[in-house]
Amino acid sequence: MQKYLTEFIGTFFLVLAITLSVITEQPLAPIAIGGTLMVMIFMGGHISGGHFNPAVSLAAMMRGALPTSDLIPYWIAQTGGALVAALLGNFIAAGSVAIAPGEGVNIIAALLVEILFTFALALVVLNVATAKGTAGNSFYGLAIGFTVVAGAIAGGGISGGAFNPAVGIGLSLGAMFAGTGGAWIWLYIVGPLIGGALAAAVFAMQGNEDIELEGSPVEPGRGN
Repeated sequence: MQKYLTEFIGTFFLVLAITLSVITEQPLAPIAIGGTLMVMIFMGGHISGGHFNPAVSLAAMMRGALPTSDLIPYWIAQTGGALVAALLGNFIAAGSVAIAPGEGVNIIAALLVEILFTFALALVVLNVATAKGTAGNSFYGLAIGFTVVAGAIAGGGISGGAFNPAVGIGLSLGAMFAGTGGAWIWLYIVGPLIGGALAAAVFAMQGNEDIELEGSPVEPGRGN
């Protein structure tokens, strides 16, 4: 139960940071979002693996760092945390985040951005948090957080910049309840899950199959 609670909390604060930053139009929103993800990973990596993203959990499961039996419970915890955060954020900031591709953006371009930056995120997670060459490092949270910062700045204006099905679902449902949007929810499920699966495949191609998982930040803590 501890690991599911941790995934709920970490995803909650990630989506709360997104919701408040976007509604209040903070110019440094990508930094706030990536920074929140970073500190939440340091908070919960030793307990749950610090995924806070169904696409990362999928990649971790395919890599062998997450038991298959934990995948759906992780998805439920992450999505639940995201939805609660979106609704609470909407109330606090008196608005909603109708996440959607940029105006006039080709849908294939938006889908590619979601796939590619989620691929980058999941591949970074697997390499900095499970690879033998980076075992025991203290920078994994920073590397992961700044991957999100880079993706939000480079691709956010094109696809909406979710790179995370829980974020897409939470923000879209929050916007639906507010009557302001939500039609693009499928984009933020399909694109990131494809990206996460591709990352696991490429990780194996990089020659990482012999990695020792014991104590890895991306692997759920023992006895939880």
